[in-house]
Amino acid sequence: MSEQRFGEWVAVRRHGHVAELVLDRPKAMNAVSSELAARLAEATRALGEDDSVRVVVLTSTHERAFCVGADLKERNSFTDADLSRQRPHARAAYTGVLELPMPTIAAVHGFALGGGFELALSCDVIVADATAVVGLPEVSVGVIPGGGGTQLLPRRVGAARAAELIFSARRVEAEEAQALGLVDQLVPEGQDRVEALALASRIAGNSPVGLRAAKRALRLGHGLDLRAGLEVEDAAWRSVAFSGDRAEGVAAFNEKRKPEWPGH
Repeated sequence: MSEQRFGEWVAVRRHGHVAELVLDRPKAMNAVSSELAARLAEATRALGEDDSVRVVVLTSTHERAFCVGADLKERNSFTDADLSRQRPHARAAYTGVLELPMPTIAAVHGFALGGGFELALSCDVIVADATAVVGLPEVSVGVIPGGGGTQLLPRRVGAARAAELIFSARRVEAEEAQALGLVDQLVPEGQDRVEALALASRIAGNSPVGLRAAKRALRLGHGLDLRAGLEVEDAAWRSVAFSGDRAEGVAAFNEKRKPEWPGH
């Protein structure tokens, strides 16, 4: 396993074709400061340009938290001008995760609140352990979810459920979070990272061209009417139908062997 650091608080660890994007600011429960946001944006840019990465898993090194959201201690010292200057950097961090072209999995334990939950929501799949506590409490401190929460949560659980959760600012524990669809897989305490990496490894065995095209179709087609969505799907199909991966996949199936994906 190799590791590349992006500043002090963000790392990328490679496990073959799986990249682990690590939040590593333990003294602040991974609170998203200006510096952490900038480095997270930098790391996601690098991952997005790396064709050898088939799946990304977002993890935390803190024992009791995935990420507690915006660094409110830093924000307390901000002028209005400081806050305006920080906004593009904060957005780049959240959209950096959201716009990764390959499948993404969040491994959540402990607190995933505010921007921390928004980072998880930016991933395609959320694996949470029994200690997970999620929520978007921003209105309780005078703001709104600004890392994608008002748009991503209703796409996950519906408009009325998202409104109740955002307006109440309440925290949701693991079992209810799974029941409401706030997380996708619930695993035993301490197993979120292991299970997320295992899922990523299974996904990474599939065609990298197919995975990226499938994600593109899922993301671009969501919210469109059926006819328009099927056109998005057809365009994605055409992007893979004549690829080396498609030829290799068909050949491997007929030859009863494991495919060796060319990745193009």
